[in-house]
Amino acid sequence: MKTIFTILITVLLTTTALAQSPQKMSYQAVIRDVNDALVTNTQVGMQISILQGSASGTVVYTETHTPITNANGLISIEIGGGAGFNAIDWANDNYFIKTETDLSGGINYTITGTSQLLSVPYALHAKTAESITGSPGGFTHYIGELYGGGIVVAVWKENGIEKGLIASLTNIGIAPWSSVTATVIGATAQSLSDGQANTTAIVNQGDTNGAAFLCDNYSAGGFNDWYLPALWELNQCYNAAFVVNTILGTTNGFVGAFYWSSTEHSTGTAWYKSLLFGTADSTNKSYGNRVRAIRRF
Repeated sequence: MKTIFTILITVLLTTTALAQSPQKMSYQAVIRDVNDALVTNTQVGMQISILQGSASGTVVYTETHTPITNANGLISIEIGGGAGFNAIDWANDNYFIKTETDLSGGINYTITGTSQLLSVPYALHAKTAESITGSPGGFTHYIGELYGGGIVVAVWKENGIEKGLIASLTNIGIAPWSSVTATVIGATAQSLSDGQANTTAIVNQGDTNGAAFLCDNYSAGGFNDWYLPALWELNQCYNAAFVVNTILGTTNGFVGAFYWSSTEHSTGTAWYKSLLFGTADSTNKSYGNRVRAIRRF
């Protein structure tokens, strides 16, 4: 049977106390039909099972969901709300997640996929390690992780606190930089690293259909704090392009084309970047370039 959906798994830890194991993990999947077209704004039926030992191992936990796909075909659910999830001994064996899907929203599950949960044992023991050493030492998140409504393109630490950039799972359009092209905004829209500040300044100038406006009004994964990346933030997307495209594919990944940054250059121009060659230059604000939204965590 042909698999007609793409499995995208992330682990999101939610703890109630340091001594307790995380209670839930987040699961995301992009749903496609037999023609590889996205199944958008549709309720689907899903059964999630945790298998122990192998892809055909013993079922140790099962729950069902009826999520609704968004405009990008993405569903996001939390796994672990049922009885028995907290009893799983993640350190005892290898575990796999089995997903069964009914595109009509019922329980006639005809689409099946199974993937090994590689990061769950590490994640579930992270708090234990922290309680012993005072700090887990490494990073919880990684480039290419499906997290926070998108895909992680950069991670770093500020004063020991983990930070990162998340890019939207698809391009969100082709648009001019702004609908206002003949007036310079100035310093508030010319940051090389703070795309959120740039985006706010562009929208406040009166942009109604440009790249910044699209990002400012974008919503995915339950988050609405997306913005148009500044030039240096867009460079992080370029650096992660190989990993992103390997995971999302060439359709939803970064295409080899020009993308707008939110960094203004002059009265009539703004900076863009080629995600094919990595070069950057400025061009007329009225030109149509591709748009990718990002957010921070």
